[in-house]
Amino acid sequence: MDRIMTKTLAEIYLQQGHLQDAYEIYRALSEKDPSNIEIQKRFNELKKNLGLSSSSIQPSPRSTEEKIDLLEGWLANIRERKKRK
Repeated sequence: MDRIMTKTLAEIYLQQGHLQDAYEIYRALSEKDPSNIEIQKRFNELKKNLGLSSSSIQPSPRSTEEKIDLLEGWLANIRERKKRK
């Protein structure tokens, strides 16, 4: 069953720390309603927080292994940023 793409669900994902899931929903909402300033703002905030640029946006991974690889990459980036501080 497909997820229902709503701002409320995206906010729940954010509160639970599921930034990628929230990003995916806000991306879909952003495409559906590009004139909604609130959605565009939140979408851009998430894009920035995830370190994504227009050229680096990739579809969400499908397999468990791809998800693990993605999360390990994020963890490595977080660890690298902590070292710099």
